[in-house]
Amino acid sequence: MTDLAPKTFERLAEATRPRDDNGRRHRWRGRALRIVLIALALFLLAPYVLTLVFAVVNPPLSALMARQALLGRPVIHEWRDLDEISPNLIAQVIVSEDGRFCQHHGVDWQALDKAVDAVKAGKPKGGGSTITMQTAKNMFLWSDPAWLRKPFEIPLAAFMDAVLGKRRVMEIYLNIVEWAPGIYGAQAAARHHFKTSADDLSMQQAAQLAAALPNPKRRNAGKPGPRVAALANRLRARAARESDGSFCVLEEEAPAEEEASGE
Repeated sequence: MTDLAPKTFERLAEATRPRDDNGRRHRWRGRALRIVLIALALFLLAPYVLTLVFAVVNPPLSALMARQALLGRPVIHEWRDLDEISPNLIAQVIVSEDGRFCQHHGVDWQALDKAVDAVKAGKPKGGGSTITMQTAKNMFLWSDPAWLRKPFEIPLAAFMDAVLGKRRVMEIYLNIVEWAPGIYGAQAAARHHFKTSADDLSMQQAAQLAAALPNPKRRNAGKPGPRVAALANRLRARAARESDGSFCVLEEEAPAEEEASGE
């Protein structure tokens, strides 16, 4: 009996002794890992959940607008329903940014293949990004680096196309795209560049806005330089030839005829 007593007390002391620092560090690492995994899951799932919400609710701002606002930069934005935006602008943007918009399902794999081949050949990168992919990027993601963004952008664009449909995707895109530093959406762009409303944009004005889209910080749609003006004229001619390219958005509504004044 006397031999067992010391061993019993030793076991009790060991059981009640505080755990060492290694144990605490292990617990904290486990908690930190769980927090990181939860944050990552929320980051991955939030765009999909918000896409379902934005099917019926107009988004108040985009990720791009939010970043600019956090940096203290001006954000001018005013929502306009698709029916309040000129068909001229819709047709010109499709011709300029995504000629196969009505044919693909959010991702144009043919254009992506060509863009990848161009990069491999050492040519300037660009192209391959559909209007739906640009909407996903501007609404939820980031700009650079593109190679890190694309794996998130491509499945999200396919989901947005399936859930929102063509008209809603175009409506959101035209309301969040940047048309000048701090100028977001068709209405703000029309006011800023032409002192008019988005539903009153002429074919020429719409062509100039579309021509500025790839680089609105350097291209001035209201006062285009020679290269931007030439591009706008080419887009205007293409829109006249390819009027059927926007059938899924305009629903057989042809772009307005140019006024005799040539605006």
